Amino acid sequence: MNITRTFDFLQRYQEKFGDKEDALAGKKDGKWVKYTSRQYIDYSNHISYGLLTLGLKKGDKVATITNNRPEWNFVDMGMAQIGVVHVPLFTTLETSGYEHILSHSEAKFVFVSDKNLYDKIKPLVSKIEGLEEIYTFNEIEGAKNWTEIVELGKKNEEQYKEEVEKIKSGIAPDDFVTLIYTSGTTGNAKGVMLSHKNLVSNAIAAAGVFKLKPDQRYLSILPICHVGERMGNYQTQYSGCSIYYAENLGTIAANMKEISPHGFGAVPRILEKVYDKIIAKGEQLTGIKKKLFFWAVDLGLRYKLNSENGWWYELQLKIADKIIFSKWREALGGNITSIGVGGAALQPRLEKVFWAAGIKLLNMYGLTETSPIITINRSIAPDLRLGTVGAVIEDVEVKIAEDGEILCKGPNVMLGYYKDDESTKKELDADGWFHTGDVGILEDGKCLKITDRKKEIFKLSNGKYVAPQVVENLFKESVFIEQLMVVGESEKFASALIAPNFEALREWCTSNNISTENKEEMIKHQEVFSHYQTIVKGFNKSLDKDEQIKRFKLISDDWSPDSGELSPTLKLKRRVINAKYEDLVKQIYRHDS
Repeated sequence: MNITRTFDFLQRYQEKFGDKEDALAGKKDGKWVKYTSRQYIDYSNHISYGLLTLGLKKGDKVATITNNRPEWNFVDMGMAQIGVVHVPLFTTLETSGYEHILSHSEAKFVFVSDKNLYDKIKPLVSKIEGLEEIYTFNEIEGAKNWTEIVELGKKNEEQYKEEVEKIKSGIAPDDFVTLIYTSGTTGNAKGVMLSHKNLVSNAIAAAGVFKLKPDQRYLSILPICHVGERMGNYQTQYSGCSIYYAENLGTIAANMKEISPHGFGAVPRILEKVYDKIIAKGEQLTGIKKKLFFWAVDLGLRYKLNSENGWWYELQLKIADKIIFSKWREALGGNITSIGVGGAALQPRLEKVFWAAGIKLLNMYGLTETSPIITINRSIAPDLRLGTVGAVIEDVEVKIAEDGEILCKGPNVMLGYYKDDESTKKELDADGWFHTGDVGILEDGKCLKITDRKKEIFKLSNGKYVAPQVVENLFKESVFIEQLMVVGESEKFASALIAPNFEALREWCTSNNISTENKEEMIKHQEVFSHYQTIVKGFNKSLDKDEQIKRFKLISDDWSPDSGELSPTLKLKRRVINAKYEDLVKQIYRHDS
């Protein structure tokens, strides 16, 4: 059947793959609860009938604030079938952020996952005009549960069954289906309006790249409210592959062992942590085992595609695979062959070593405004080039503006920003080209390479420009650096704020007889500072003079989405970090030279 609206995935799923026993699965009380494709369809339909019974109509907005779970799909499809616009939100926002978005979007209902979120949102019902009710996914005393809408739908099925089909037939591919608010790393989040065509075209194009199969399993890790994971969700359903929802980021390793997934999506920071843990285990080995481990890693860091390193390298790689890399794949469940990676810049060394290990990292690029994929590395040539984010997807066009900005045009480009014509006209020109704000080049006229974020590039007082992402990505290759932000706009030289990887630093301190009881005291220790000076000097050798980090300050805080320094997709919130450490940055340049 022809797929043009998101809810078309439901009917196709049943027609093409039958009554699949684990179409969706989530953890409850420590056990996997599975839903068949028939249950998926029934729950979605009953949500549609229930929402109509409650008086919702086409164009109304309903928000969800929840962890990844099958119920998200029931609500998502139930809304889409009757033209209700889905407003998915991250679970990590401040109350003020929720108030702004729920008010701005004119949401009528909110679905939340747990008591903490319920307690956070409940006071807003009386404050926000038009916000009528909160429903919960977990059972919470005194709160209305999502199953009440399901039961309401069951009771009124006969009354609304034909009406739902009538509404569905009247929904066009270009109709507004979801309102996604950007993570807002530089200010208030903007509401991105996406159509059925935006999401469907992107999901089908992605399905053609990842080629998941009906007898395989996909582990959903990243927040499903993010457009990248949502696209992964839809493309997995298009492929007939089962979707299992990880409990949280802390249970990924355990969940992988339990279900042995064939694919998942990740942001670079997750893979960096996986790699760091692998290296840490290697450090614990002794003798010949340790030598073999790091021989294999060094081999992987020199990996090139298409046997470019020659037969001797390939022979060594086969040996390394048998004794070392096969264990890496086992740690990921044993079935993983490719991982979709997006959301931020991927370190070239990670890309090389994972490919060498038989784990293909398919680096992709896009934004919420582009639904999200613009380009993606394929698993084979010619649309594959390590160190890039790949070639454009089907029906999408890319060109580079005179100032280096990446422009995109195609069925994936948003309808516009909600209630913000000025921003829409600024980012979406009269010819339909979306201005991404990113700077890049097309290598060989085909594969896109991102060089930086246009708004993040800053100028030193000598007139030289610094692209911070490139520098930051390089320094994060050190196991001792968890996060790093380059500073120095309008100053004579570039400097940095460094958040150490305290797990690695504690081990180093212990071996050097330095107390590890207090993080603040640890980073003030002269030997620790000297250790980081050595690390910084080492990386500076790979940088141009103006990019080199001349001074730095160590930070004892852990940067995270919860504490506000990182976005939900683990990008640096530069404005927040600059404000938080303003005095520290001033100290760096107090006696500049």
